[in-house]
Amino acid sequence: MIKSLFIRKSLAQIETQAEESSLRKHLNLTNIILLGIGCIIGAGIFVLTGTAAALHAGPAIAISFIVSAFGCLLAGLCYAEFSSMIPVSGSAYTYGYATMGEFIAWIIGWDLILEYLFGSATVAVGWSGYVTSFLSDIGLQLPASICQSPFIFDASGWHATGALINFPAVFIVVLMTTLLVIGIKESASFNNIIVLIKVTVILLFIGFGIAHINVDNWTPFIPANTGNFSQFGWTGILTGAAVVFFAYIGFDAVSTTAQEAINPKRDIPIGILGSLVVCTILYVAVSLVMTGIVNYKDLNVSAPIAVAIDAAGKSLRWLSPIIKIGAIAGLSSVVMVLLLAQSRIFYTMASDGLLWKSFAKTHPKFKTPYITSIVTGCFAALFAGLFPIGLLGELVSIGTLLAFVIVSVGLIILRKTEPDAHRAFRTPFVPLVPILGALVCLVQMASLPLDTWIRLLGWMAIGFIIYFTYGIKHSRVRKEKQNNQSV
Repeated sequence: MIKSLFIRKSLAQIETQAEESSLRKHLNLTNIILLGIGCIIGAGIFVLTGTAAALHAGPAIAISFIVSAFGCLLAGLCYAEFSSMIPVSGSAYTYGYATMGEFIAWIIGWDLILEYLFGSATVAVGWSGYVTSFLSDIGLQLPASICQSPFIFDASGWHATGALINFPAVFIVVLMTTLLVIGIKESASFNNIIVLIKVTVILLFIGFGIAHINVDNWTPFIPANTGNFSQFGWTGILTGAAVVFFAYIGFDAVSTTAQEAINPKRDIPIGILGSLVVCTILYVAVSLVMTGIVNYKDLNVSAPIAVAIDAAGKSLRWLSPIIKIGAIAGLSSVVMVLLLAQSRIFYTMASDGLLWKSFAKTHPKFKTPYITSIVTGCFAALFAGLFPIGLLGELVSIGTLLAFVIVSVGLIILRKTEPDAHRAFRTPFVPLVPILGALVCLVQMASLPLDTWIRLLGWMAIGFIIYFTYGIKHSRVRKEKQNNQSV
């Protein structure tokens, strides 16, 4: 029984299943790189940077981004090799299936659902913050009861805010879900336009914001530790790195588009690594400018760049509406790509028989996994409408880190089990790179609050119930093996 839990899917089976897919291949290299940038640039700059600086790292949040980027680069190199060998929508889930077996694949798949589902909800809350701020600037004040989370969570536990629902957050999730149902080509075209807008806006903020930096705000660059492990000092930097790690999940989302890419074995690795490098440079630059304009203690808000612009005074006020429009547009594409990634994970797991068959259906006209897109959208809208950004962001970070650890370990295994398989991209310095990648991610996981670990274990417990009551009985790989043995 225990041995059967680790039944593996061969590379030949994966290739055959990919060929059977009814998903349309529309994405070229440019589309893929821009999807990566479109997903990465968003929450890290526009949302979580302020919270991580105020609560954990101070101005040294720039170092937190570099630490996270290093871990991402190591994991990204592993993802690049896997995606050049296994060009399917399942991302780390499928990689785990090929290396460590079905049960580990399930853990990764269920973990990715946590990553992408709560990720899209987190960004939607940030989008709501910027929309509310922008509307206020033009004289439209939304009632607090419909643009805030009904619940908050702090050291003393859960509290009601008096709000009913975060309606703008729900709205953007529903809108992006609708676009994804219509088609991947249309979604990619929308993303291309949005990426151009938000990169331009970010460069404007960096270019004009430099003149308003007050170096006193960088002193001390690494605030002294308060006695709390996660609050300032180098331990705070590590915790900040774990929180903003969420900002990099876009590069692994790229791998979920493999079955819709024209040349996935070449383009997916380039898209992963290229988008990661570009975004890291922008993250570090923005965090330095932002903490230079505003004291880090004042950045515990959902729209920190907007706060920085306001603090710069009249000379930079002209940029405020542009920044906010860029953030609104930019966060829209992040929500879209995360929802896209989530629906493709559902689709692949359902195709393997581990989730309900209806999740593997594609729309007869649009050729998109419309049922999974709608289900994903409904749950993301629910979480975005009810829960605060800090809680959601921590859940996403630990889910992402766990996936990266498993992918790093999986690469070492695949080098042993499939040494002669064709690899369009080979990760250098194996096993050093994947070992370091796993260790960096584990350190960041250890830096996250205990409550986050408890919620992860609770989420995994739900996943185990589904797997052992449904997935294990309907597994396509298991049925194929049984049929082969009976012949």
